[in-house]
Amino acid sequence: MQSKSDIAAWLRLQLTPGVGAVASRRLLAAFSLPELIFEQSYSALRQVVSDKQAQALLREPPGLAAAQDALAQWLSCNGQFLLTVGDADYPQSLLCSPDPPLCLYVQCADRAWWQSLAALEQAPLIGMVGSRQPSAQGLRIAQDWAQSLAEGGLSVISGLALGVDAAAHQGALRAPAWGAGRSIAVVGTGLDSVYPRQHAALAQAILDAGGAILSEFPLGTAAIASNFPKRNRIIAGLGLGVVVVEATLQSGSLITARLAMEANRDVFALPGSIYAPQSKGCHALIKQGAQLVETVQEVQESLGFLPVAATAKAAVSDIQNTIKKGAAQADLTPKNAEKIEASIGANGANTVEGVNQGNNAQHKLLQAVGFHPCSLDALALQLAYPAAQLQMDLLHLELAGKIERLPGGLYQRRS
Repeated sequence: MQSKSDIAAWLRLQLTPGVGAVASRRLLAAFSLPELIFEQSYSALRQVVSDKQAQALLREPPGLAAAQDALAQWLSCNGQFLLTVGDADYPQSLLCSPDPPLCLYVQCADRAWWQSLAALEQAPLIGMVGSRQPSAQGLRIAQDWAQSLAEGGLSVISGLALGVDAAAHQGALRAPAWGAGRSIAVVGTGLDSVYPRQHAALAQAILDAGGAILSEFPLGTAAIASNFPKRNRIIAGLGLGVVVVEATLQSGSLITARLAMEANRDVFALPGSIYAPQSKGCHALIKQGAQLVETVQEVQESLGFLPVAATAKAAVSDIQNTIKKGAAQADLTPKNAEKIEASIGANGANTVEGVNQGNNAQHKLLQAVGFHPCSLDALALQLAYPAAQLQMDLLHLELAGKIERLPGGLYQRRS
């Protein structure tokens, strides 16, 4: 347990203008503790840092007293604590990464669970990141995979951002109680606020389920663009690896993947259509050595983490699917097939056949769209449809949940 003076010194070091992580590490290597840094003379400090940095260290940072009071009040709440690199509860997996943060602000109601993870150099944690504007398919994959990973005992780390991050957290929260995995959010702001604001309920759900929210940034830190690449290294360094679900070539997820590779962590990338912008980042990662994965089991097996519970659940699921398929095939006699087809045509059921019976033009359009993204111009050329009618039919199919609109004016079949 750190004293108030220890915490105050760490906070002062964090808030000193112009003294970043690199300079702070040099200072700690030279003088051991933050308190001792601020006892040094200008000449002693100049042996380690620049003139400007030495002068800044001799002055109290603006707003320090108010920041100390705010931190003391925050720490007085249950389940909120500040960890530094020398603390026993600082995650060993993160400590072994190339660039561990000096301070880690943590919200976690289950301190015993946190301590059990922190003590392990290879904690059962897995990062999951991806596009902020994923396809509907990408969202479903992120949720389903996160749920399966959590059910198998791997806690899922993500960044609480829009898109894949949120889906990963939600999926992990869907895991039943018998799964040991939980959800961990690493954010790029101070923990006295939630960004984006619409994820306040999600953040609270993570905490209510026994998970954790982490930040290296002091209280009061706003959402600054430069902070998010920094937080990505924590996602990369905490876990055994990182799963990338859809990413463009400009996605911040590629930064997380690169940092994971530099930290000697496994990187898993999901392949997609060669036409989809959200797949190009994953394809680039695969070319650079990331593991191409198509199932959750491939991730678990690669990490050597396929618990008995997960194996048994997968076996039961396979048996159930086999039974369902067998029953379906057994009932597909010519007579029954005719009844099914007639029924679909009569009630306009939400299937490909239903679209065919109800509107032949929309059925042809659905077949033309296919599972690879295609443009409006390509569809118009292929089907020789008037543009207005084509757009109307595409809208109908989109509202029916048959296709989805992708960035760049592309369309893709969902089912």
